[in-house]
Amino acid sequence: MKVYVTRKIPESGIKLLKDRGHEVQVSEKDGVLTEEELLSALSEKPYDAVLSLLTDKIDTKAFDAAPNAKIFANYAVGYNNIDIEEANKRGITVTNTPGILTNTVAEHTIALMLSITSRIAEGDRFTRAGKYDGWAPLLLLGTDLKDKTLGILGAGRIGQRVAHIASRGLGMKLCYYDVKQNREFESEYGAKFEVSVDSVLKVADVVTVHVPLLDSTKHLINKERLEMMKESAYLINSSRGPVIDESALVEVLRENKIKGAALDVFEDEPKLAEGLPECENVVITPHIASATEETRGKMSEMAAQNIIDFLEGKTPENKVV
Repeated sequence: MKVYVTRKIPESGIKLLKDRGHEVQVSEKDGVLTEEELLSALSEKPYDAVLSLLTDKIDTKAFDAAPNAKIFANYAVGYNNIDIEEANKRGITVTNTPGILTNTVAEHTIALMLSITSRIAEGDRFTRAGKYDGWAPLLLLGTDLKDKTLGILGAGRIGQRVAHIASRGLGMKLCYYDVKQNREFESEYGAKFEVSVDSVLKVADVVTVHVPLLDSTKHLINKERLEMMKESAYLINSSRGPVIDESALVEVLRENKIKGAALDVFEDEPKLAEGLPECENVVITPHIASATEETRGKMSEMAAQNIIDFLEGKTPENKVV
């Protein structure tokens, strides 16, 4: 069978496909394919399967360009880049790569939290610029996390893992909001369920976002809600960029209405909202929360295995539709 991979990924997954005798074509472009490039590539051969990335817009045009492809295996947990409704109408299977990156993303989230509250990025810039001229009692004072309240928006796999590290490792108190209350989570970590997003924002010292990108979660954190947060609070986002109104966040950061923010994802990637890079009270990383050799390799293998199972007439373990 013919398989198209829209971008270079760790070789382990490609090898799995080739070892099963499949013909694999990997995009030669070192970067995101434009819509025109993607459609052109998909139409070059009668591909039976496509291994897509979160940066690929898979919609009606893409399905039309690859009419033989009955499976699109997304190399990501999220699949908001794929028109699921249209795929379902056409009988096209969509899969994702859940579970594998839970701990990796949680660790990066904690790293972001420690970086912004300890002013690590600021300290790095300060020192590299030659401004450090000796220890001083008031130099770059940060914030302790022990006994502070971590507010978790979205208590799924990643949110729960963040809770584990924050409570057991850092001694933080926990509160959370999710569309479904989780009594087991509360019992395990002493987490308090809040009745709304607003309630979390008002009481938390640090807010970390772990929700999927849906119509209902776009700009979940808007200017009004940012202004509900304590002036001493921090906002962390390693989920999806559009969950936060980035321009509103810049405004709030500039006016010091919150203490700081740390972001791994952005509203209009790879572009950043105007003024964001100039804010000293923000840590920004380039969508690398799952970027470890171990995790990215396992994601490659899982996406490939989803395709292999489908092409062999089995139901892929990670089928979305």
